[in-house]
Amino acid sequence: MNIKSMNQALEIFVLNEIGKNSEISQRELAGKFEVSLGKINFIIKELTKKGYIKIIRFAKAENKMKYKYILTPEGIENKFKITKRFVERKIKEYEKLLDEIGEKQ
Repeated sequence: MNIKSMNQALEIFVLNEIGKNSEISQRELAGKFEVSLGKINFIIKELTKKGYIKIIRFAKAENKMKYKYILTPEGIENKFKITKRFVERKIKEYEKLLDEIGEKQ
């Protein structure tokens, strides 16, 4: 899997997890997907730049590093588009592998 595909897959996974739990931490996401905290931070920043998520900081929380991630309407719409493209690409890769296996037999 190339870096672009990996980033797209992570974007899908992060969007899905944020959709389930808006208060999930970047550290929890990194552990869940077995990637570095820096990688998750990069993905979160990219999703924010694209307008797919908004970050809300809990000003009154004891832990000043606590954030809430909100999926925007654009994020919800693009989550489905990104997922669809990802699945279509994986189906093509699967079909190509089947063809290669068939040629070798």
